[in-house]
Amino acid sequence: MNGGERIISREDLDWAASEKLLSPEQATLLWARLEARRSDRSNFGVANVAYYLGALIVMSALGWFMTLGWQKFGGGGIFLIAAAYAMAFLLAGYYLWFSQNLKIPGGLLFTLAVWMVPLAIYGLEELTGIWPQANPGAFRDYHIWVKGSWILMEIGTILAGSVALRFIRFPFLTFPIAFSLWYMSMDLTPLLLRKNEFSWNERLWVSLLFGALILIISYVVDRRTREDYAFWGYLFGLLAFWGGLSLMRSSSEFNKFLYGLINLGLMLAAIFLDRRAFLVFGGFGVFGYLAHLCYEVFKDSMMFPFALSVWGLLIIFLGIKYRRNHEAIESAILNFLPDGLKNLRPTAR
Repeated sequence: MNGGERIISREDLDWAASEKLLSPEQATLLWARLEARRSDRSNFGVANVAYYLGALIVMSALGWFMTLGWQKFGGGGIFLIAAAYAMAFLLAGYYLWFSQNLKIPGGLLFTLAVWMVPLAIYGLEELTGIWPQANPGAFRDYHIWVKGSWILMEIGTILAGSVALRFIRFPFLTFPIAFSLWYMSMDLTPLLLRKNEFSWNERLWVSLLFGALILIISYVVDRRTREDYAFWGYLFGLLAFWGGLSLMRSSSEFNKFLYGLINLGLMLAAIFLDRRAFLVFGGFGVFGYLAHLCYEVFKDSMMFPFALSVWGLLIIFLGIKYRRNHEAIESAILNFLPDGLKNLRPTAR
């Protein structure tokens, strides 16, 4: 399996022809059509690594690693520089995408243009002095501090990314959208509560609820698209939801048990959605709950470490069995679901 799609080789089609499942002519024709369909999809080789690495460096340079020296340009200067960068990225992306049929570097340049939007909006706000709340400080603080005044930058990025996706079908364009939604899950707290001072628990609840909303939106997108436009939404949605959930403090043993059940549910959702990210986050959560049982609930028990080690070895054994028979196991689990629920799976679209 690769991103929810099964890789079929020419040997598979030759085997199907030998088993009389289709004729040799049909096998040849089907392979030719599959090759044509995959012509725009390149393997993640050296060239693609260079494309994405270069885009990441540019994103970092014009985002996370911007120094205070940029403030000397003033709001108007920052806006003009960001707009010039965005226009250059758009023109270069248009040329590569439409004229050279280089979809990946062209799509990445369109993504970089969207990445310039928060910087441009920051420049305008700095120039006009119009902020949702007080002046939040230098742009580099956007990636450090949670403040309600960043919200227009996030909204603008989401809108720009959505417009770009309307014309350019490139899944990585969802990255700045999902990234901004993740930041918004934190920056919404002071706006929703209408105060600059808020408790840690209030912030976590906003993050959890907004993360759940991002996951729902990502699921809807996953159901309606054939290419993987939902990956980044799932990832940042899980960061907001699981992060808010895991950092909440509770003295109730029932709440901790419920936390373990929710994480177990995330692991089951990984099979239903065919998304490994849910398995990773859920696995960390279940491990955290078991650690709580070990150090708090059963800290004086002599048998608990032995019982837990047996469970750990059993999980390893089950993992080996799953690796060898994952298709049959997943099918058996999914067979318990009613047909109506099966049809809700993104892979059933």
